[in-house]
Amino acid sequence: MSILWVIMGLILLVVGGDFLVKASVALSFKFNISKMVIGMTVVSFATSAPELLVSLQAALTGSPAIAINNVVGSNVANIGLVLGITALIGPIVVDRSFYRLNWPAMMVFSFVLYYFLSNDGVLTRLEGTILFTALVVFIIVLIKNSKQDAASEDVDDKLATVANAKILLWLFIGALALYFGSVWLVDGAKELAMAIGVSDAVIAITVIAIGTSVPELAASVIAAAKQEKALSLGNLIGSNIFNIGSVLGLTSIVKNIPVTDAKILGNDIFWMIAFAAVLILLILIPKRMQISRYKGLLLVVGYCTFIYMAFN
Repeated sequence: MSILWVIMGLILLVVGGDFLVKASVALSFKFNISKMVIGMTVVSFATSAPELLVSLQAALTGSPAIAINNVVGSNVANIGLVLGITALIGPIVVDRSFYRLNWPAMMVFSFVLYYFLSNDGVLTRLEGTILFTALVVFIIVLIKNSKQDAASEDVDDKLATVANAKILLWLFIGALALYFGSVWLVDGAKELAMAIGVSDAVIAITVIAIGTSVPELAASVIAAAKQEKALSLGNLIGSNIFNIGSVLGLTSIVKNIPVTDAKILGNDIFWMIAFAAVLILLILIPKRMQISRYKGLLLVVGYCTFIYMAFN
């Protein structure tokens, strides 16, 4: 039964997230916000909603390990699983913004998160406020350094003509699906952890993290199969930054998040930092400035190793 709750929870999170993204973009058009800003802010926040709701639900129901490892596991999955599999289908070209802004920002956010958690074993409201404020600063810098047409391909023009009533309906459906999806997923994850004799943290960093990365993986694989622009490395790194700054930042503002599983600081977060750090090495070895198929294979093998060690 626990597996059923997890699956149903994940399905609702995917459905709810999709409705929320469409409603948010349509609403943004009503306020005459540019497509560039919508793509970099509204869409990014909306796509982080499933992780945010799961982390909030976990923190408020006494499972802080799920809240933290949901983000840590998702960040590892974004690079090891999503980027790795997409690169196996077709090489991904890396632009200069990767090492000038996006990658350094991701490393800073990762190390700051580690410092906050290891300092006193708690992610406090003040620290959450710092993370979220830093995210806002990053977005402002990102927008100023982007071309006017950047991220426009992520935004559907058809959403500019959606009726107000339909937007409200989408918001309602999205909010409802996200709420029940987060409740069912967290409850199911707790039951599943007890059933197979592992901690909540292990389930969060594997099952939940992979589940919340499935929509992004599916979209990337479909795009790659169609030989379209499969994945923007900058957007993927941006997702990792949003996970730390918005998901953990906002969750800890609502409620302090204590570290209840020693493995989070002793092992898991180092995997997250290592996957982030290895990207700079991959783009410097031949072929330079490209994530080729063999590099994608290395990422996937690394991710499989991470999953295996999580259960052992």
